[in-house]
Amino acid sequence: MSTSEKPHPEHGAPEKSDTLNSSDRDASFQVIQRAVLGLWEVVSDLTSIQHPRRKRYSVTIFGSSRLRADSPLYDGVRHLAQELTVMGCDIVTGGGPGLMQAANEGSVSVDPSNRAQSIGIRMDLEMEQHTNPFVEKVYQHRTFFSRLHQFVLLSDAFVVVPGGIGTTLETLMIWQLLQVRKLHNTPLILVGEMWFDLVAWAEKYMVKATPQLAHPTDMQIPRCVETFDDAVALLRESHAIWERQK
Repeated sequence: MSTSEKPHPEHGAPEKSDTLNSSDRDASFQVIQRAVLGLWEVVSDLTSIQHPRRKRYSVTIFGSSRLRADSPLYDGVRHLAQELTVMGCDIVTGGGPGLMQAANEGSVSVDPSNRAQSIGIRMDLEMEQHTNPFVEKVYQHRTFFSRLHQFVLLSDAFVVVPGGIGTTLETLMIWQLLQVRKLHNTPLILVGEMWFDLVAWAEKYMVKATPQLAHPTDMQIPRCVETFDDAVALLRESHAIWERQK
């Protein structure tokens, strides 16, 4: 009798087992492949649903978790969020400390009537156990993929302030989604010298390379600016267009 068959409890006839021996690598790979492809089909179907238009323009701010409240950058990001909230925007962050907290704090500080939302989209990380105290609505995720997906669903614009590897990863993923037209008419604004250098690096090694690894227009997707006020000015333009489309 085959190891994948067992006697039927009533008739003694062999039937196929519901389990698969892990030593059968080809069969195991096929099962895993079908499962993963099936998962992606489910995700694709869900993302095809047209979400209702938000009542308020929503801006996600990506930035470092490491900077403290006595940092000039902390004050700058808090000011940025204040200006955007007064403009009529909801503020979305990763919900953690540092510049994320600065953005959530800025939103709450100028919204005593609680008309705007200060949102945190959290990830379970050992180094960030607590949601910052200025988050009014929090979402928890176990994977970076699902977390990024919610950022995309909730955001009408992205502002990237100085940050480390995590912030850079988020920036590049949004950049790619805009490049391949999975996101449309969504500003990606990068604030600070480090992002000018990142785009210059990409242009040098991707556009000017032989063979060319990216199209010159791809370098125009992120809008690099020097100051937070520059970012606010660009978002005022985008917000005004969004308002006219209501």
